[in-house]
Amino acid sequence: MQTFILALYVLIWPLVSLAVFAVIGLATLKDIRVARREKRELV
Repeated sequence: MQTFILALYVLIWPLVSLAVFAVIGLATLKDIRVARREKRELV
């Protein structure tokens, strides 16, 4: 049982990281689209 819990703990971190990167990426894409629509620079 401890091996299963440890394996689950180790395998969950890539999923958490992927979710965080996805949120950051989608927010960036949204900001880029809004900046283009308003004809202004992103930075």
